[in-house]
Amino acid sequence: MSRKFTPKVVTANDLLIGDVVYLTADNRWTREHHEAELIEDEAHAQLRLLDGAAQKNVVVGVYLADAIAGPDGPEPIHFREVFRTRGPSNYAMGKQVGELPGPRQH
Repeated sequence: MSRKFTPKVVTANDLLIGDVVYLTADNRWTREHHEAELIEDEAHAQLRLLDGAAQKNVVVGVYLADAIAGPDGPEPIHFREVFRTRGPSNYAMGKQVGELPGPRQH
């Protein structure tokens, strides 16, 4: 017996900026999870995943993430996806703030 399909959203990272993005029903990438297309059919989810993955000049790391319908649009289910909606978690240090290492001493 197969499991019931869990609704999904297509997510990835913006190729140039690195931000988390989501595929909308009108084929745009948005940084807002609640604007993503909530896909409730497994076959359609696979097609949308292929649509997203084909946009290699725009995004990287395309995958399907579980979601549920919320009052304002899709909401993430898993902690990892909730965490991704909050933006980068790294600290600004080193190259991120323009501090380049000095020349190597021989």
